Amino acid sequence: MTGIEPFAPAAATSKGESTETVIIGGGQAGLATAFWLRRAGRECVVLEERQRVGDQWRERYDSLRLFTPARVDGLPGMPFPGPKSAWPTGPQLADYLEAYARFVGVPPHTGVRVASVDHSGDGFLVSTTSGELRARNVVVATGSDALPKIPEVSAQLDPGIRQLHSSQYRNPSQLLPGRVLVVGASQSGADLALEAAQAGHETWLSGRHHGEIPVDERLAGPFFWFAQNYVLTLKTPIGRKLQPVIRRGGSPLIRTKRADLDAAGVHRTPARTVGSADGKPTLDDGTVLDVANVLWCTGYRPDYAFLGVGAVGADGYPAETEGVADGVPGLFYVGLVFQRGFYSHLVGGVGRDAKFIARRIVAREAMRSPHKQ
Repeated sequence: MTGIEPFAPAAATSKGESTETVIIGGGQAGLATAFWLRRAGRECVVLEERQRVGDQWRERYDSLRLFTPARVDGLPGMPFPGPKSAWPTGPQLADYLEAYARFVGVPPHTGVRVASVDHSGDGFLVSTTSGELRARNVVVATGSDALPKIPEVSAQLDPGIRQLHSSQYRNPSQLLPGRVLVVGASQSGADLALEAAQAGHETWLSGRHHGEIPVDERLAGPFFWFAQNYVLTLKTPIGRKLQPVIRRGGSPLIRTKRADLDAAGVHRTPARTVGSADGKPTLDDGTVLDVANVLWCTGYRPDYAFLGVGAVGADGYPAETEGVADGVPGLFYVGLVFQRGFYSHLVGGVGRDAKFIARRIVAREAMRSPHKQ
Protein backbone atom coordinates (compact mmCIF):
# COMPACT_ATOMS: atom_id res chain seq x y z
CA MET A 1 0.00 0.00 0.00
CA THR A 2 2.51 2.63 -1.08
CA GLY A 3 2.11 5.66 -3.25
CA ILE A 4 -1.30 6.69 -1.92
CA GLU A 5 -1.58 10.45 -1.57
CA PRO A 6 -2.98 11.94 1.66
CA PHE A 7 -6.75 12.10 1.62
CA ALA A 8 -7.84 15.68 0.94
CA PRO A 9 -10.25 17.14 3.51
CA ALA A 10 -13.78 17.59 2.23
CA ALA A 11 -15.44 20.96 2.34
CA ALA A 12 -16.20 22.18 5.84
CA THR A 13 -19.71 21.84 7.17
CA SER A 14 -21.78 24.98 7.27
CA LYS A 15 -24.22 26.28 9.83
CA GLY A 16 -27.72 24.98 9.38
CA GLU A 17 -26.89 22.37 6.71
CA SER A 18 -29.17 19.32 6.76
CA THR A 19 -28.54 15.72 5.81
CA GLU A 20 -30.27 12.40 6.26
CA THR A 21 -27.55 10.66 8.31
CA VAL A 22 -24.43 11.92 10.05
CA ILE A 23 -21.75 9.32 10.73
CA ILE A 24 -19.35 10.37 13.49
CA GLY A 25 -15.99 8.69 12.89
CA GLY A 26 -14.14 8.05 9.65
CA GLY A 27 -12.43 4.80 10.61
CA GLN A 28 -13.37 1.31 9.51
CA ALA A 29 -16.76 1.36 11.29
CA GLY A 30 -17.87 4.69 9.87
CA LEU A 31 -16.64 3.98 6.35
CA ALA A 32 -18.29 0.55 6.26
CA THR A 33 -21.58 2.14 7.34
CA ALA A 34 -21.23 4.76 4.61
CA PHE A 35 -20.65 1.98 2.08
CA TRP A 36 -23.93 0.23 2.91
CA LEU A 37 -25.93 3.48 3.05
CA ARG A 38 -24.55 4.64 -0.28
CA ARG A 39 -25.27 1.23 -1.80
CA ALA A 40 -28.88 1.60 -0.63
CA GLY A 41 -29.06 5.03 -2.24
CA ARG A 42 -29.21 6.90 1.06
CA GLU A 43 -27.55 10.21 1.85
CA CYS A 44 -24.89 10.48 4.56
CA VAL A 45 -22.05 12.69 5.78
CA VAL A 46 -18.93 11.27 7.50
CA LEU A 47 -17.12 13.40 10.10
CA GLU A 48 -13.56 12.50 11.14
CA GLU A 49 -11.70 14.32 13.93
CA ARG A 50 -8.22 13.51 12.67
CA GLN A 51 -6.63 15.39 9.80
CA ARG A 52 -6.12 12.27 7.71
CA VAL A 53 -8.15 9.10 7.32
CA GLY A 54 -6.39 6.20 9.04
CA ASP A 55 -4.29 8.26 11.42
CA GLN A 56 -5.59 6.32 14.42
CA TRP A 57 -3.58 3.39 13.06
CA ARG A 58 -0.50 5.40 12.12
CA GLU A 59 -0.25 6.57 15.74
CA ARG A 60 0.09 3.07 17.24
CA TYR A 61 3.37 1.39 18.21
CA ASP A 62 5.65 0.54 15.29
CA SER A 63 5.54 -3.24 15.65
CA LEU A 64 1.75 -3.47 15.86
CA ARG A 65 0.07 -5.94 13.55
CA LEU A 66 -3.57 -6.91 13.29
CA PHE A 67 -4.66 -10.07 15.08
CA THR A 68 -6.31 -11.43 11.95
CA PRO A 69 -4.69 -12.20 8.57
CA ALA A 70 -5.30 -10.05 5.51
CA ARG A 71 -7.69 -12.58 3.96
CA VAL A 72 -10.36 -11.55 6.49
CA ASP A 73 -9.38 -7.89 6.98
CA GLY A 74 -11.20 -6.39 4.02
CA LEU A 75 -14.15 -4.03 4.38
CA PRO A 76 -17.36 -4.54 2.34
CA GLY A 77 -16.70 -4.53 -1.39
CA MET A 78 -12.91 -4.19 -1.23
CA PRO A 79 -10.52 -7.02 -0.24
CA PHE A 80 -7.36 -6.18 1.70
CA PRO A 81 -4.42 -6.19 -0.74
CA GLY A 82 -1.28 -8.24 -0.45
CA PRO A 83 -0.55 -11.79 0.75
CA LYS A 84 -3.66 -13.29 2.29
CA SER A 85 -1.76 -14.96 5.14
CA ALA A 86 0.09 -11.78 6.20
CA TRP A 87 -0.81 -9.79 9.31
CA PRO A 88 -1.18 -6.15 8.18
CA THR A 89 0.73 -3.43 9.99
CA GLY A 90 -0.84 -0.25 11.35
CA PRO A 91 0.38 1.93 8.45
CA GLN A 92 -0.81 -0.64 5.90
CA LEU A 93 -4.28 -0.59 7.41
CA ALA A 94 -4.24 3.22 7.49
CA ASP A 95 -3.42 3.39 3.78
CA TYR A 96 -6.11 0.81 3.05
CA LEU A 97 -8.69 2.96 4.86
CA GLU A 98 -7.71 5.98 2.75
CA ALA A 99 -8.14 3.94 -0.40
CA TYR A 100 -11.43 2.55 0.90
CA ALA A 101 -12.77 6.05 1.58
CA ARG A 102 -12.18 6.91 -2.06
CA PHE A 103 -13.75 3.62 -3.13
CA VAL A 104 -16.90 4.31 -1.10
CA GLY A 105 -17.26 7.75 -2.65
CA VAL A 106 -18.34 9.53 0.53
CA PRO A 107 -15.32 11.75 1.33
CA PRO A 108 -15.01 12.20 5.10
CA HIS A 109 -14.91 15.75 6.42
CA THR A 110 -11.51 15.47 8.10
CA GLY A 111 -10.27 17.67 10.93
CA VAL A 112 -13.84 18.10 12.18
CA ARG A 113 -14.49 17.42 15.85
CA VAL A 114 -18.03 16.87 17.07
CA ALA A 115 -18.75 18.99 20.15
CA SER A 116 -22.31 17.87 20.85
CA VAL A 117 -25.28 15.90 19.56
CA ASP A 118 -28.68 17.08 20.78
CA HIS A 119 -32.32 16.64 19.89
CA SER A 120 -33.66 19.07 17.31
CA GLY A 121 -37.28 18.65 16.28
CA ASP A 122 -37.72 15.06 15.20
CA GLY A 123 -33.99 14.67 14.51
CA PHE A 124 -30.65 15.85 15.83
CA LEU A 125 -28.45 18.94 15.88
CA VAL A 126 -24.78 18.02 15.48
CA SER A 127 -22.49 20.86 16.54
CA THR A 128 -18.93 20.66 15.23
CA THR A 129 -15.79 22.76 15.05
CA SER A 130 -16.81 23.58 11.46
CA GLY A 131 -20.43 24.48 12.05
CA GLU A 132 -23.73 22.73 12.62
CA LEU A 133 -25.53 19.90 10.88
CA ARG A 134 -29.12 18.78 11.25
CA ALA A 135 -29.76 15.11 10.67
CA ARG A 136 -32.59 12.64 11.00
CA ASN A 137 -30.17 9.87 11.98
CA VAL A 138 -26.81 9.81 13.76
CA VAL A 139 -24.39 6.88 13.71
CA VAL A 140 -21.67 7.02 16.38
CA ALA A 141 -18.68 5.14 14.98
CA THR A 142 -15.93 6.56 17.17
CA GLY A 143 -14.82 3.21 18.58
CA SER A 144 -14.17 2.29 22.17
CA ASP A 145 -10.55 3.40 22.52
CA ALA A 146 -10.98 7.16 22.72
CA LEU A 147 -9.29 7.80 26.07
CA PRO A 148 -6.26 5.96 27.52
CA LYS A 149 -6.83 4.34 30.91
CA ILE A 150 -3.92 5.00 33.26
CA PRO A 151 -4.19 3.85 36.90
CA GLU A 152 -4.01 6.50 39.62
CA VAL A 153 -0.89 4.85 41.04
CA SER A 154 1.05 6.37 38.14
CA ALA A 155 1.03 9.72 39.97
CA GLN A 156 2.73 8.11 42.97
CA LEU A 157 5.79 6.89 41.11
CA ASP A 158 9.18 8.58 41.14
CA PRO A 159 9.29 11.27 38.42
CA GLY A 160 12.58 9.76 37.25
CA ILE A 161 10.74 6.67 36.03
CA ARG A 162 9.74 6.96 32.40
CA GLN A 163 6.03 6.20 32.10
CA LEU A 164 4.31 5.63 28.76
CA HIS A 165 0.81 4.45 27.97
CA SER A 166 0.70 2.05 25.02
CA SER A 167 -0.87 4.89 22.99
CA GLN A 168 2.34 6.93 23.52
CA TYR A 169 4.80 4.11 22.95
CA ARG A 170 6.34 3.66 19.51
CA ASN A 171 9.49 1.54 19.93
CA PRO A 172 12.20 0.59 22.48
CA SER A 173 14.27 3.68 21.68
CA GLN A 174 11.92 5.61 23.98
CA LEU A 175 12.91 3.52 27.00
CA LEU A 176 15.53 4.56 29.53
CA PRO A 177 18.38 2.14 30.20
CA GLY A 178 17.34 -0.33 32.86
CA ARG A 179 14.43 -2.52 33.87
CA VAL A 180 10.92 -2.31 32.45
CA LEU A 181 7.56 -3.02 34.07
CA VAL A 182 4.70 -3.66 31.66
CA VAL A 183 1.30 -3.38 33.33
CA GLY A 184 -1.51 -5.29 31.64
CA ALA A 185 -1.19 -8.84 30.32
CA SER A 186 -3.52 -8.77 27.33
CA GLN A 187 -2.25 -8.63 23.75
CA SER A 188 -0.58 -5.21 23.70
CA GLY A 189 1.07 -5.87 27.07
CA ALA A 190 2.47 -9.18 25.85
CA ASP A 191 3.67 -7.60 22.61
CA LEU A 192 5.49 -4.74 24.34
CA ALA A 193 6.94 -6.94 27.09
CA LEU A 194 8.40 -9.23 24.46
CA GLU A 195 9.76 -6.28 22.50
CA ALA A 196 11.37 -4.71 25.59
CA ALA A 197 13.00 -8.00 26.58
CA GLN A 198 14.30 -8.60 23.07
CA ALA A 199 15.80 -5.08 23.14
CA GLY A 200 17.90 -6.08 26.15
CA HIS A 201 15.77 -4.80 29.05
CA GLU A 202 15.03 -6.99 32.04
CA THR A 203 11.25 -7.00 31.91
CA TRP A 204 8.32 -7.78 34.19
CA LEU A 205 4.76 -8.32 32.93
CA SER A 206 2.16 -7.64 35.61
CA GLY A 207 -1.49 -8.67 35.38
CA ARG A 208 -3.89 -11.57 35.18
CA HIS A 209 -3.50 -13.84 32.19
CA HIS A 210 -6.70 -14.27 30.12
CA GLY A 211 -5.74 -17.41 28.26
CA GLU A 212 -4.42 -17.78 24.76
CA ILE A 213 -5.29 -19.29 21.39
CA PRO A 214 -3.23 -22.49 21.55
CA VAL A 215 -2.35 -22.75 17.85
CA ASP A 216 -1.14 -20.47 15.06
CA GLU A 217 -4.00 -18.30 13.79
CA ARG A 218 -2.78 -18.84 10.22
CA LEU A 219 -3.23 -22.61 10.57
CA ALA A 220 -6.59 -22.61 12.31
CA GLY A 221 -7.83 -19.28 10.91
CA PRO A 222 -11.04 -20.52 9.28
CA PHE A 223 -12.11 -22.25 12.50
CA PHE A 224 -11.47 -19.19 14.66
CA TRP A 225 -13.08 -16.84 12.17
CA PHE A 226 -16.18 -19.02 12.20
CA ALA A 227 -16.17 -19.04 16.01
CA GLN A 228 -15.77 -15.26 16.21
CA ASN A 229 -18.65 -14.70 13.79
CA TYR A 230 -21.15 -17.40 14.72
CA VAL A 231 -20.30 -18.86 18.16
CA LEU A 232 -19.00 -15.92 20.23
CA THR A 233 -22.04 -13.72 19.66
CA LEU A 234 -24.92 -12.36 21.71
CA LYS A 235 -27.09 -15.13 20.28
CA THR A 236 -25.24 -17.81 22.27
CA PRO A 237 -24.89 -18.31 26.06
CA ILE A 238 -21.09 -18.37 25.86
CA GLY A 239 -21.07 -15.16 23.83
CA ARG A 240 -23.34 -13.31 26.25
CA LYS A 241 -21.11 -14.43 29.14
CA LEU A 242 -17.96 -13.38 27.31
CA GLN A 243 -19.08 -9.87 26.29
CA PRO A 244 -18.44 -8.10 29.64
CA VAL A 245 -15.10 -9.91 30.00
CA ILE A 246 -13.92 -8.73 26.59
CA ARG A 247 -15.16 -5.19 27.26
CA ARG A 248 -13.07 -5.07 30.44
CA GLY A 249 -9.98 -5.87 28.39
CA GLY A 250 -9.84 -9.60 28.92
CA SER A 251 -8.89 -10.77 25.45
CA PRO A 252 -6.81 -13.95 25.11
CA LEU A 253 -3.33 -13.87 23.59
CA ILE A 254 -3.45 -14.61 19.88
CA ARG A 255 0.02 -14.19 18.40
CA THR A 256 2.50 -13.54 21.22
CA LYS A 257 2.14 -16.50 23.60
CA ARG A 258 3.34 -17.29 27.11
CA ALA A 259 6.03 -19.57 25.68
CA ASP A 260 7.38 -16.63 23.66
CA LEU A 261 7.53 -14.46 26.76
CA ASP A 262 9.22 -17.17 28.80
CA ALA A 263 11.79 -17.82 26.06
CA ALA A 264 12.67 -14.11 26.03
CA GLY A 265 13.15 -14.08 29.81
CA VAL A 266 10.11 -11.97 30.69
CA HIS A 267 9.17 -12.25 34.37
CA ARG A 268 5.44 -12.97 34.25
CA THR A 269 3.35 -12.41 37.38
CA PRO A 270 -0.43 -12.44 37.88
CA ALA A 271 -0.02 -9.85 40.64
CA ARG A 272 -1.50 -6.46 39.88
CA THR A 273 0.41 -3.18 40.12
CA VAL A 274 -1.46 -1.36 42.89
CA GLY A 275 0.77 1.10 44.72
CA SER A 276 4.21 2.51 45.38
CA ALA A 277 6.98 2.35 47.95
CA ASP A 278 9.55 5.13 47.91
CA GLY A 279 8.39 5.95 44.41
CA LYS A 280 8.80 2.40 43.13
CA PRO A 281 5.83 0.39 41.83
CA THR A 282 4.49 -2.31 44.15
CA LEU A 283 2.41 -5.37 43.32
CA ASP A 284 -0.54 -6.68 45.32
CA ASP A 285 1.62 -9.61 46.50
CA GLY A 286 3.97 -7.15 48.23
CA THR A 287 6.70 -7.19 45.60
CA VAL A 288 8.49 -3.85 45.08
CA LEU A 289 10.04 -3.40 41.65
CA ASP A 290 13.03 -1.13 41.08
CA VAL A 291 12.47 -0.20 37.45
CA ALA A 292 13.46 2.63 35.13
CA ASN A 293 10.39 2.36 32.90
CA VAL A 294 6.68 1.57 33.20
CA LEU A 295 4.54 0.81 30.16
CA TRP A 296 0.84 1.08 30.91
CA CYS A 297 -0.91 -1.44 28.65
CA THR A 298 -4.10 -0.89 30.58
CA GLY A 299 -6.39 -0.22 27.67
CA TYR A 300 -8.78 2.57 26.79
CA ARG A 301 -12.24 3.73 27.61
CA PRO A 302 -14.90 5.13 25.30
CA ASP A 303 -15.80 8.80 25.39
CA TYR A 304 -19.39 9.84 24.78
CA ALA A 305 -19.25 13.19 26.54
CA PHE A 306 -20.40 14.88 23.33
CA LEU A 307 -23.69 12.98 23.33
CA GLY A 308 -26.52 15.03 24.77
CA VAL A 309 -28.81 12.12 23.90
CA GLY A 310 -28.61 8.47 24.86
CA ALA A 311 -27.70 6.98 28.22
CA VAL A 312 -24.26 5.61 29.07
CA GLY A 313 -23.88 2.74 31.52
CA ALA A 314 -21.51 2.32 34.45
CA ASP A 315 -19.13 0.38 32.21
CA GLY A 316 -18.75 3.42 29.96
CA TYR A 317 -20.65 1.84 27.08
CA PRO A 318 -23.88 3.31 25.70
CA ALA A 319 -27.29 1.85 26.40
CA GLU A 320 -28.04 0.05 23.15
CA THR A 321 -29.37 -3.19 21.73
CA GLU A 322 -27.29 -4.55 18.87
CA GLY A 323 -26.20 -1.00 18.03
CA VAL A 324 -29.65 0.60 18.20
CA ALA A 325 -29.78 3.19 21.00
CA ASP A 326 -32.26 2.38 23.74
CA GLY A 327 -35.07 4.96 23.81
CA VAL A 328 -33.53 7.35 21.26
CA PRO A 329 -35.03 6.82 17.78
CA GLY A 330 -32.53 7.59 15.04
CA LEU A 331 -29.39 7.13 17.17
CA PHE A 332 -27.15 4.16 16.29
CA TYR A 333 -23.70 2.77 17.08
CA VAL A 334 -21.21 0.80 14.99
CA GLY A 335 -17.80 -0.48 16.05
CA LEU A 336 -18.42 -1.08 19.75
CA VAL A 337 -16.38 -3.84 21.35
CA PHE A 338 -18.48 -7.01 21.13
CA GLN A 339 -21.47 -5.04 19.83
CA ARG A 340 -23.17 -8.13 18.44
CA GLY A 341 -20.28 -10.58 18.61
CA PHE A 342 -16.54 -10.93 19.01
CA TYR A 343 -16.21 -9.97 15.33
CA SER A 344 -17.77 -6.53 15.93
CA HIS A 345 -14.52 -4.77 16.82
CA LEU A 346 -12.39 -6.57 14.22
CA VAL A 347 -11.61 -4.73 11.00
CA GLY A 348 -12.93 -7.55 8.86
CA GLY A 349 -16.02 -8.05 11.01
CA VAL A 350 -17.34 -4.54 11.50
CA GLY A 351 -18.90 -4.46 8.04
CA ARG A 352 -21.45 -7.01 9.19
CA ASP A 353 -22.72 -4.73 11.96
CA ALA A 354 -22.53 -1.73 9.62
CA LYS A 355 -24.88 -3.51 7.22
CA PHE A 356 -27.25 -4.34 10.09
CA ILE A 357 -27.42 -0.69 11.17
CA ALA A 358 -27.68 0.63 7.61
CA ARG A 359 -30.71 -1.58 7.08
CA ARG A 360 -32.32 -0.13 10.19
CA ILE A 361 -31.76 3.38 8.87
CA VAL A 362 -33.15 2.49 5.44
CA ALA A 363 -36.24 0.95 7.05
CA ARG A 364 -36.68 4.00 9.28
CA GLU A 365 -36.50 6.37 6.34
CA ALA A 366 -38.93 4.21 4.34
CA MET A 367 -41.48 4.57 7.13
CA ARG A 368 -40.97 8.34 7.22
CA SER A 369 -41.17 8.97 3.46
CA PRO A 370 -42.62 5.91 1.72
CA HIS A 371 -43.31 7.88 -1.47
CA LYS A 372 -39.58 8.48 -1.95
CA GLN A 373 -38.66 4.79 -1.94
